[in-house]
Amino acid sequence: MAKAGGRKRREPPAPKRRPQSKRAGEGAAGSNAAKRKPESAKEGFWRRTRRRVVIGAALAAIWGVILCVGATGYLYLTLPDLEAATRLKRGPTAALLASDGAFIASYGELHGQMVTVAELPPHLPRAVIAIEDRRFYSHGGIDLWGVARAVVVNIASGSLRQGASTITQQLARNLLLSQERSFLRKAREALLALELERRFAKDQILTLYLNRVYFGGGAYGVDAAARRFFGKPAKEVNLWEAALLAGVLKAPSRLAPDRDPDASAARARLVLNAMVEAEFIHEDAAAEPLAVVASAATALGAPVAGNARYFADWALDQASGFMAGLDRDVLVQTTLDLAMQRKAERAVAAALEGQAALQVALVAMTPDGAVRAMVGGRDYVKSQFNRAVQARRQMGSAFKPFVYLAALEAGMTPDDIVSDTPVRVGDWRPRNFKGRYYGDVTLREALARSLNAPVVRLSERFGRRRSVAAARRLGVVSALPDGPSVALGAGAASLLEMTGAYAAFASGGRVTPPYGVVEVRARDGQVLYKPAIATTEALQPAIAGAMNDMLGAVLEWGSGKGAAIGRPAAGKTGTSQRNRDAWFIGYTADLVTGVWVGYDDDRPTETLTGGGAPARIWREFMEAATADMPSRPLPGGGVAPAPRRAKPAAEPEPRGIFSPKPKPFVVFEYPESDEN
Repeated sequence: MAKAGGRKRREPPAPKRRPQSKRAGEGAAGSNAAKRKPESAKEGFWRRTRRRVVIGAALAAIWGVILCVGATGYLYLTLPDLEAATRLKRGPTAALLASDGAFIASYGELHGQMVTVAELPPHLPRAVIAIEDRRFYSHGGIDLWGVARAVVVNIASGSLRQGASTITQQLARNLLLSQERSFLRKAREALLALELERRFAKDQILTLYLNRVYFGGGAYGVDAAARRFFGKPAKEVNLWEAALLAGVLKAPSRLAPDRDPDASAARARLVLNAMVEAEFIHEDAAAEPLAVVASAATALGAPVAGNARYFADWALDQASGFMAGLDRDVLVQTTLDLAMQRKAERAVAAALEGQAALQVALVAMTPDGAVRAMVGGRDYVKSQFNRAVQARRQMGSAFKPFVYLAALEAGMTPDDIVSDTPVRVGDWRPRNFKGRYYGDVTLREALARSLNAPVVRLSERFGRRRSVAAARRLGVVSALPDGPSVALGAGAASLLEMTGAYAAFASGGRVTPPYGVVEVRARDGQVLYKPAIATTEALQPAIAGAMNDMLGAVLEWGSGKGAAIGRPAAGKTGTSQRNRDAWFIGYTADLVTGVWVGYDDDRPTETLTGGGAPARIWREFMEAATADMPSRPLPGGGVAPAPRRAKPAAEPEPRGIFSPKPKPFVVFEYPESDEN
């Protein structure tokens, strides 16, 4: 230490500390670090890329979570209000009744009573669970085990053979009112299923499902289906009926008992086996024979006449304009006579047995227009096309009465003479059947024998328009040609039109359009609609009587004598070109019936004629349908006997149109017409 006031003492410098030697490893590392080369551009690129990928993946995951949460929230907010959605809604139903009040068919949504699972026999909900969702009481709305199983089965089979929708998911789909195939719909369905499981107990979910699901045949809900197919409430169905109802759910339109009984029964057996596997029933119960009642005699039952649906469809169309705005159930009282309907179907089946491709139509009505029976085809299930109403077929000789009607209204009588000799109009030369000609014949004989030459002469003499106008006045509304061949029925019309037109002869000259609806009323009996039936005097009674005289000869000794039924009747055969269409339309004082037979594809035939199958069907049906009716004469009196004459001559050279005497052939030219 320096003395006070002396010079500052200079300290000697501290000796330099020698750095401690590093460990061998550190020394090597330091040496390597000192020797490390600068990072290359390629290495830097990949290092930065990896960093960006990690950051991008993290951001994508975060946004994915945000989007999933947002989408779930959106779907949840757009789910239907469960309280409103689970409330049963129903549209109006129209039940069609026959003239005696018996049920024919129903249209619209058919609903029964609301029933709970506790009110049903235990085997009914168990049958549904066994075939539709065996783990229903153990999953939470979505069966993950079932999904995994379905995926394995579908991958192994290479096709979509098994689904995994639970009953809760099916109910959710029903509540969403959508059958679209999209991821969005499936997501909403799954979310709604989870919400249903959260809000309702299992039995409540099953109750909602059973009361809303479609069972086919227009029936919504298990009670409506039980009434529709078995004529009893759901509370009374037995094990076999329960299995059938459960089996329908897979494909209601295809497996409904009234659609395909065999397929429905086969599916029901699968349900019974599933119930055995689930230990819901003993295998002895499943082995018992299936006894399914496929019809019912209740207001919600199945149709009691197989092909009456042709009539029902037509009748409902008549009332559809009025019913468009209705919001309640209605009963449609119709004119159908179920006993006649069955007789018509039997007559058709018997006459055409063994001729599978041949089709048929039949219409029976009273002279005042009330349709009592209608057959629109061989099998309504296979073809709903109504050939009695919708088909327009060439009329052939069934049109000839309108030509003779025009001649009578022009002043001729059934006993007046017309020439049956070859005729030509321009280049057209119509021929009689088999080339036979009778010379001078009365109008009665010409119509009774369905001769072609006389009717062409009459049509050309009095004008084709008059014949067409006569047909129009009696109710034929289809378009008709204006050429000379119109006299031979070259035009086409429906069987319903033609039968309605012939009804004017049976009624003595009054025309009433065919109708099938009498009234529409509410289920409480209030009459809501009663169609106005318009009747017009289209023919003078004397003219109608003369037509009955001539058409009566057709059945007495003419081309339709094979259709005679042992009581006063009249009618006309009809055969179109190349035997494509065969008709017979005839009537008594109480019933008018028309029959058409032919092929849907309009193919020609060799032997099909109006005096063949149509006449046989007409005779069989009319004999059965009029058996309990009194025999009454037709308006106008009796029928003249057949004339005595020699064998018809072979075809000579063409002669003039109007004169039966030989003379040079004259070609007649007529102005074209716009008449339809």
